[in-house]
Amino acid sequence: MNTKFILSCESTVDLPFSYVSGRNIPVIFYTYTVDGKEYIDDMLRDPEALPNFYQLLDDGKLPSTSQLNEFAYEEFFEEQLKQGDLLHIAFGSGMTKSVTNAESAASKMREKYPNRKLIVVDSLCSSSGYGMLVDYAADMRDRGCSIEETEKWLIDNRNKIHHQFFSTELKHYRRSGRMSGATAMIATILGICPIMRLDDKGRIIAYGKVRGKTNAIKTTLDAMESHAQGGKNYSEKCWICHSRCLEDAENLKKELKQRFPNIKGDIRICDVGTIIASHCGPGTVAVFFLGDERVPE
Repeated sequence: MNTKFILSCESTVDLPFSYVSGRNIPVIFYTYTVDGKEYIDDMLRDPEALPNFYQLLDDGKLPSTSQLNEFAYEEFFEEQLKQGDLLHIAFGSGMTKSVTNAESAASKMREKYPNRKLIVVDSLCSSSGYGMLVDYAADMRDRGCSIEETEKWLIDNRNKIHHQFFSTELKHYRRSGRMSGATAMIATILGICPIMRLDDKGRIIAYGKVRGKTNAIKTTLDAMESHAQGGKNYSEKCWICHSRCLEDAENLKKELKQRFPNIKGDIRICDVGTIIASHCGPGTVAVFFLGDERVPE
C-alpha cells in the first residue's frame, strides 16, 4: 500500500523556511500590514526582514494581521493536489479562524479532485509549538505512516503539545490593547513577568505572574516538570522560541538541559515570526514539549 502523501502547513509554525522546505513541507504564507503596506511573513528567508519588523515596532507602528482567505487556500491546495494526496495542518483556531476558510476551500477541492485525499487538521497550536506538531507529523510521513494514521495521531496528540511562556517586556501588550497602560507600567517598574500557556482550545491564558526573569524561568521549568511526559525524565522533543530576547532563550535552554537531561536531540531555539510578534511584541520566551492533555481555562 502506497502511504506517501504531501504534508503542508502555514508560515506561523515559526520555524526557518530552510528547515521546513528541507523536510519537504509546502507552506502557505500569512501577511501583515503597516501603514497600508503589506509585508509577507518571511520565515527568515531574508535576514533583514525580522530586524526591519522590530524596527517598525520600535518606531511605534502597530502591525495588523488578517486571516488567510478561502481563495488563497484553494490556490495552495490545488497546487499540492496536482502532485498527490494532501494533509494540511492549519494554524490553531484559538489564534485565528483561518482554519474555517481552509475547510471551506478543501470542500471545493475535493469535488474538483475526487480521486485525491485532502485532510485539514486544526492544530490547536501556535508558533513553534505548531511547528513541533508539524515536525512530528513529518516524522510519521517519513517512516511510511499513512495519511489516515498521521491524521489520527495529530488529533490524539495536538492537545498534548504544551505552550508555556512568559513575557519580560509589556509595552506592546499595552499598545495592542491586551493590557491596560497603568498595569503595564507598574508591572514594568516592578519587573513583573506574566506567566502564560495555551488552553485546550489553543487560546492564551495568563495564569500567574512572578518578579524577574530568573523566577520566570524557574516557574516555566516547574510547569514543564508537572506536565511533561515522564516529568524530569522527559525524553521527547523540546523547543524554545523567543521574540528578540535570545539571551533569555539561551538561559532557559541551559536550565532545561540541567533539569531534563534526557530530552530528545538538541533543544532548538527559534525566532517568533512576524505574525505572532505582531501581537506579543518583543520580550516573549516560550518552551514547547509533549505532555499531558492541556486543560481548559
